[in-house]
Amino acid sequence: MNIMQTALGAMAVAGALAAPAIAQEGKEIQIGTMTWEDLTPITGITKAVLEKAGYTVEVTEFSEWGIAFSALTNGDVDIMVAQADYAAHDYWDRFKDDLEKISPVSHGLYQALVVPSYVPVGSMEELNAHAEQFGGKIVGIEPGSGLMQDAAEAVDAYGLELDLVEGSTAAMTAALQSAIEREEWIVAAIWTPSWMMEKFDVKFLADPKGVFPSAQSYYWIGRDGFSAEQPHAREQLASVYVPLEDILSINGAVADGATMDQAVADWMAAHEDLVGRWSNLKAE
Repeated sequence: MNIMQTALGAMAVAGALAAPAIAQEGKEIQIGTMTWEDLTPITGITKAVLEKAGYTVEVTEFSEWGIAFSALTNGDVDIMVAQADYAAHDYWDRFKDDLEKISPVSHGLYQALVVPSYVPVGSMEELNAHAEQFGGKIVGIEPGSGLMQDAAEAVDAYGLELDLVEGSTAAMTAALQSAIEREEWIVAAIWTPSWMMEKFDVKFLADPKGVFPSAQSYYWIGRDGFSAEQPHAREQLASVYVPLEDILSINGAVADGATMDQAVADWMAAHEDLVGRWSNLKAE
């Protein structure tokens, strides 16, 4: 869900704080992540924290929840961030017997349908009355995402006469920007935290039927047995918490031209004391 996708595998931001600890044999951790802007900052920060604690960390990026959960279940990766309560709940429910929920790491994801603020429509119940002005469509993102699943349910629940168009985050963003520049009508599927909510003057449509979940939490989840095998790493993961506004700040820096690596490094440097407190754990 991110047009600013970057390869986190080569990230080396721990140096923003101090010289990283020497990696120790048997302390390798494989992190999986979706290539979405709300997840990459969390992954990058946690990678740096674990490296500071002496772990060797590799990151593998996925573009689809099903592949990511299969990789975690098979042990190809050890941990990853997921919104297991709602956005990724179907996958969590399917694979949970071979997984473990480790700890919450952020909170506040909300995703639904938006229109530009100049459009005089405030609720999903009003969309059909203006279907022609919206071009008969809702501009969506990648198929298989939790947002698209919820959007499809909304189409059914409200009997919408607009087609939900699958595509990509990049295509949706371009369509939204183009429509706003021309002050045209558009309805799109978006989430927060997102730099798009900061850049574009849009509003979430009211959802009186409650189809879209309320604010969701982000969790570190792991392959079954990870916590028992890596108790110190599990403690370290449980200490990390990245507020939603910090995720927005990091993505805002990327939208302004920074790389994700640099934006995370700058955040780490600005929060050195906090990261030090996260790392204040009992001796192994």
